[in-house]
Amino acid sequence: MKPYFILIQALILLALNSFAQTENPYDSNLKQALQYYKDKEYLKAAESYTKAFASNKDRGRIDHRYSAARCWAMAAIPDSAFYHLERVAHSGYYTNYAEISADTAFVSLYSNKRWDKLLSLVMANKIKRDEELKIKNEAIKKKLNMPLVSILDSVYNEDQNTRKQIDPIAQTKGRNSPEMSALVKVMHEKDSVNLIKVKSILDRHGWLGADEIGDRGNHVLFLVIQHSGLATQLKYLPMMREAVKTGKAKGNQLALLEDRVALGLGKRQIYGSQVAKSDEGSYVLPLEDPDNVDKRRAAVGLPPIAEYLKHYQIQWDVEQYKKDLPGIEAKVKPKRK
Repeated sequence: MKPYFILIQALILLALNSFAQTENPYDSNLKQALQYYKDKEYLKAAESYTKAFASNKDRGRIDHRYSAARCWAMAAIPDSAFYHLERVAHSGYYTNYAEISADTAFVSLYSNKRWDKLLSLVMANKIKRDEELKIKNEAIKKKLNMPLVSILDSVYNEDQNTRKQIDPIAQTKGRNSPEMSALVKVMHEKDSVNLIKVKSILDRHGWLGADEIGDRGNHVLFLVIQHSGLATQLKYLPMMREAVKTGKAKGNQLALLEDRVALGLGKRQIYGSQVAKSDEGSYVLPLEDPDNVDKRRAAVGLPPIAEYLKHYQIQWDVEQYKKDLPGIEAKVKPKRK
C-alpha cells in the first residue's frame, strides 16, 4: 500500500503543478493581443481579443472591450469596432468622453452615422455619473463640520507652503545657508500657530475622522502633531492609537508618528520612516530589527522600505545597513534628548 500511496501523491502533485502552469485562456489571448498590437498587426490583435471574450462566455472588462474596438477600427472593420464600443457605452460605466472623442484610432469611424450616437451615449453616461458624484459630495458635505474644515485647510496650506521651499533653497543656497536658517525660523513660527489651532480641536473634539472633517482635515491633524515637539507627540500618541482602532486615523500615519516618538526617546524606530539628510547624502535613522522591517511596514499598509527609500535616492541594502548602524547611532546620539 505504501508504494501505491506514494504514486498517488506524485500524480496529485504533478496534476497540481500542471494546473498552476496552465494559463487562463482569457489572459493568454490578451497577452497575444497586446503583442500583435505592438507589432502593428491590428487584425490579429482584434481577433485575439475576440478569442479572449469567447473563452469567457463573451464577457470582458470594459478597458479590454475598448482596446478591442481600437484594433478593429485600425484594421478597417467598422462593424466589429462599433460592436465593442456600443457594448462599452451601453454598460453605463464608461464615461470618458474626452478620451473616446479624441482617440485617433477611431478616425475611420467619424463619418459613420453610428459614431455621433455613440458619443451622445458616452456623454449621457458622463452627465449621469457627474450628477451622482455631485449628489454624493453634497451629502458628504452636509455631514462635515465645515468651520473646522476651513480652519484645517488654512493650517494645511501654512504647513506645506514653507516646507515646499526647503529643497529648492538647499539645492541653490545650501542646508547651512542664512536663507535656510531664515526659512526654518518662519516654519517654526507657523508650526507654533498651527499647533495651537490643532490642539484646540483635539482637546475639544478628540481625533476626528474623515467623515467629520474630510480627508485633508483628518490628514492635517496627524501632520501638525507629527511636526510638533516630543512632549506634544507623546501627549496625543495614545489618542491617535485609539483613533486608528476606531477607523478615525490611518495606521500608516500612526507608524510615522511612532517612529518619531521612538527616536525622540532615544530608541530605534520601528518602521524605517525617518530619514536624515546630510551633505554626504541621506540615510535611514536607527532602525530596530532591519531584517523584518518590511513585515512590520506591510502590517500597517506601508510599501517595502526599498521602494520607499527611492524617494530619498537611497539604495536599501539590509546587510550593509546593519554594518553601518553603530556609526549611524553614534552620529545621531548627541542630537537625542
